[in-house]
Parts: sequence; C-alpha cells; structure tokens
Amino acid sequence: MIRTVVWGTGNVGRAAIRAVDAHPGLELAAVLVSDPAKVGRDAGRLAGLGHDLGVAAVDDVGTVLDARPGAVVYAASGDTRPDGAIEDVARAVRSGAVVVTPALYPLYDQRNAPPEFRDPMVAAVAEGGGSLFVSGVDPGWGNDVLPLLVSGLGSTVDAIRCQEIFDYSTYEQEESVRELVGMGRPLEHEPPMLWPSVPTMIWGGQIRLMARALGAELDEIRETMERRPLESTVKTRTMGVFEAGTQGAIRFEVQGIVGGEPLLVIEHVTRIHPSCAPDWPVPPDGAGAHRVIVEGSPRIEVTVAATAEGENRSAGGNATAVGRLVGAIDWLVAAEPGLYDALDVPLRPAVGKLGRRPR
Repeated sequence: MIRTVVWGTGNVGRAAIRAVDAHPGLELAAVLVSDPAKVGRDAGRLAGLGHDLGVAAVDDVGTVLDARPGAVVYAASGDTRPDGAIEDVARAVRSGAVVVTPALYPLYDQRNAPPEFRDPMVAAVAEGGGSLFVSGVDPGWGNDVLPLLVSGLGSTVDAIRCQEIFDYSTYEQEESVRELVGMGRPLEHEPPMLWPSVPTMIWGGQIRLMARALGAELDEIRETMERRPLESTVKTRTMGVFEAGTQGAIRFEVQGIVGGEPLLVIEHVTRIHPSCAPDWPVPPDGAGAHRVIVEGSPRIEVTVAATAEGENRSAGGNATAVGRLVGAIDWLVAAEPGLYDALDVPLRPAVGKLGRRPR
C-alpha cells in the first residue's frame, strides 16, 4: 500500500480523497488543509462520502512531509497563486514523494516549461528523489491521450480538434468564473484568462504534446478569441445574477499550425447560460462535455460527458482529472525519479477496481 497524502480539499481535493480511498493500492495517510475551520474534520466528511475515514485534516505541512509519504496529490489551486503552488509542489518532491497535480499548467509539457517553473522541480528531484506528473482533463487527457488514441483508429488524419463545451454556472468556483474568466463583467473588461498569450500558456503544452506524439513539426501556435454579451439578465442556480450586456459566453482556439494550416486545435466554448451564443457548438444535453473530432478517413467524433456530486458535469470533469492522476501513482512509484508528462505515463485500466466501492 502506498501511503498517499491529499493536499487541499476544494473541488479537486474532494474527488482526490474519494479516488485514493477507492484505489486498492493506496492508503490515505493524511489530508492537508489551509482553512482553520477544516482542521480536525474527518477526510470522509470533507470529501462528501457521508462517513468517516479515520483521517483527520491537519495544517502542519512539515510534519506530514517529514513522515515521508509515498505520494502526494496536490489539489490546492495554482490559478491565482502560482508562486505558492510552485513552492509547495517542489517541497513535496524534495520530500521524496511522487507528486501528481493539475495545478501548474506550464508543466503539463514539462520539457518546454519556462525555467521559473521547471528549474525548481529539477532541483527538487535531484535533492529528494521524488517525481512529478502534472495533468488534468482540459488541459489534460481531453487534449493528449484521448485525441492521440482516437487518431490511431484512422487510415488518414487531416486535422484534430479538441473541444470543451461547458455551462460554467455549474462550476463551483465563482471567483474564477467572474474574475479570471470574466463572466458577468463588462465586455470592456479584460479578464486574465483571456489576455493574449495566456491561453497558449495554459493549452500550448497540449498542442506540443500532440505534435510530438504524431511526429508533426509545428510552425507556430496561434490564438483566436470571441466574446458575446448576454441579451437579457439571467439568474443561475449556483452563482446568482448575471446582467444583460455583460459577458455571457467566450469562444477561443489555441491552434497548432502545421504546414501553414491549423491542424491541431483546442477549442473552448464557455457560457454562463445556454441562451447566450446559441449558434456556437453546444454539448449533447446543455450542461457540458469534452469532444474530440478527427477529420480524415474515416471521420471520427468522440464525446465524453462525466458526472459526479449529484450529476454535476464540472465535478465529473474534476473527478476524471483526479482519476488520471491518482491512477498513475503506482506506475510513478515504480519508475525512476524525474519529471513526467502525459506521453510518458500510460492511461491504465482500472485494475482491481471493478465492482469495488470505497469503504
């Protein structure tokens, strides 16, 4: 059994606790929190399992890492605190643990990550002998292992498009939705997630991973961006009111240019309400999905819609990201210390999980 720590108990951390508890080869050793109100609460209750797991949440990072866990699932946010996330993750790697996390976007393609992200991790591996694998859903399996797997079913491949199409009113991080993405803000406002070069910072690594796997030479990576206002004021179940005239939908592409053409495309279509931009692509049932389209012979289209926590699609997406990461832990423990990406770490069958339920 690999003693595993879950660091953070937000949207991703809740799913991580459940995934670790369900994994036949992992033992939940500790749960780290930053909110004093969560200290002492049982991990099972924090994860929404409805019963205790016998592991109380703590806030003493040093003591937890000094106990030399085999693995750490780092589920704290890196969106608004990248420097803090870099420091935390490097500290965990220095402790000798295998660390898996979705928090540090530039490290999805660790070979080409900026020095300020990569160098501390390389030093941490050398010092402590741990490992690091950064992945998720989108960016993550929705733009690396899934499109690459599907591409192998074609006789010819002309282009690959990966889509995330979501109603963000189901995403339980209101600050990110309103401030980072800009939903409900005036169109003159420029939210950080939509600044030029930021989409490439987040999703460009996935374009490079696909190109590397396919043996394609990238000319460059380009971005496109569209924004639409709400035509009328809407009230959402989880985030309240969004006023008419404010941003209600965004559509952008991160394009991998090969031979002068956008042949590898990651597209996001995000709404705060289905009434906005109805002419843009929609998910099968209006809530949200990830889709891969391989243009070629044959043309192949695959749509994945995951649900969790009461049929919530955003929670379902988080759970698949966690499944990818937690499912990689035992493979990483058996591998040499180092930095790994999605082309290194196999997506493995759910060995030993069929019919098994968390305790």
